[in-house]
Amino acid sequence: MLVYPSAIDLSTAHLRYLSRELAHRRREIGTRWRRLATGRQALLALAHLRCGDTYAQLSAGFGIGIATVYRYVREAVDVLAVLSPTLDDAMAVARTKAYVILDGTVLPINRVAADRPYYSGRKRHHGMNVQVLTDPFGRLLWASPALPGATHDLTAAREHGLIDALAEASLKCWADKAYQGAAHNVRVPFKGRRLKRWQHRHNTTHARIRCVGEQAMATLKGWRLLRKLRCSTNRITAIVQAVLALHLAVASG
Repeated sequence: MLVYPSAIDLSTAHLRYLSRELAHRRREIGTRWRRLATGRQALLALAHLRCGDTYAQLSAGFGIGIATVYRYVREAVDVLAVLSPTLDDAMAVARTKAYVILDGTVLPINRVAADRPYYSGRKRHHGMNVQVLTDPFGRLLWASPALPGATHDLTAAREHGLIDALAEASLKCWADKAYQGAAHNVRVPFKGRRLKRWQHRHNTTHARIRCVGEQAMATLKGWRLLRKLRCSTNRITAIVQAVLALHLAVASG
């Protein structure tokens, strides 16, 4: 396999943050020696998450075995995932905002043996459903655990306790038609073909507010691994939470 120099479109702040967390992890478990220093392990994990580089590519590029690459990436993802905000953390921040925007996405995955639970009829591909909460400026606040792609957005939001949390906080939330009937504080556009003029105006204004939330989706999918996940479906929640934790840590720093 040929090896060539490449670049990752991330700042050194991402590398420093992940390196610090990995160093803390090594001290915690008493690691004495590794094939890669914490900085190189962090770079390896970022290349996988941001660029979607395979274990074989990373193995050749970093001069270590594929099994070692797998262990290093898994460790980095797990270290970051536990730092991801919980729903309670997100709601504490959301209460300081005028309103929030709720949206769902289906992250593409490789076809699996159990087709039906993971096939999204709306997106027409296999995937995992992730609910995303953003502030009025489209900044990420929270991302849910991943559910099979066939799960409806409203069902997923209810299962995560998000609808109840928004109602309890009396927080205004803008969402799309998929959340029709969620709660009185969840604003959705009018459905139907024969709408009155004021309803059309309402839908236009609603779309302008809600489209800001698409920035959050673009932020998530800027991590190219999330554009086509080839890992076990049991690992996708940890990967999404790792990406969120890393993004929020650097954005707030």
